[in-house]
Amino acid sequence: MTTTTHEFETETSTKALDVNVPQKAGRTLWAPAFAMSLVGFVAGMILAIVKATAIADGDAVLAASLNNYGIAAMFFGFTMVFTGISFAIARILGEFRVGGGRTQEAAGSEVKTLKMPVTAKAFIGLMAMAMMILMAAVIAHVVVGAQINSESMTLLDAEQWDLWLEAARRFAVSLYLFAIALGLGTIIYVIRYQSIRIREVANTT
Repeated sequence: MTTTTHEFETETSTKALDVNVPQKAGRTLWAPAFAMSLVGFVAGMILAIVKATAIADGDAVLAASLNNYGIAAMFFGFTMVFTGISFAIARILGEFRVGGGRTQEAAGSEVKTLKMPVTAKAFIGLMAMAMMILMAAVIAHVVVGAQINSESMTLLDAEQWDLWLEAARRFAVSLYLFAIALGLGTIIYVIRYQSIRIREVANTT
């Protein structure tokens, strides 16, 4: 049953609800995402060192290809760290959902669980969009690097691709940060609801 408590839309049940699908994913995947980000950053630093050696040797083709591989590795790392933060936010929201419900259940009250707010839905959608754009840019950088290596793409064309992909990366990072801001805003929204609900339960027991 759906009810409205103050400005909050809630779902009423007799027992505490479990985490929803995004929150369950957050519980499971936040740590692996952070671990994969470290792999990307370490690979990016190694490729940067190798690229510096290629530049010192005067090998412009190898340096250009390694530049694209290095960018791909680094932005794979950024994608994973942003994803890890997003999953951590989802995990926090899941803890509020389950913990708040169990507190109400333990108090002998009906359990009112906050329905997913618009900010949370936008957070999930924008995060997914940003992740897809960043991963597409990572794959494109690998393709450009491979084409430079095989000499099927000129350095001028590669430079043009780098500029286009940089624009895509900047847009995706901005989108990711906006999504994370929405996720943090959702946490604030949930805390406001929980504080009101706890007072209601205390007044009825």
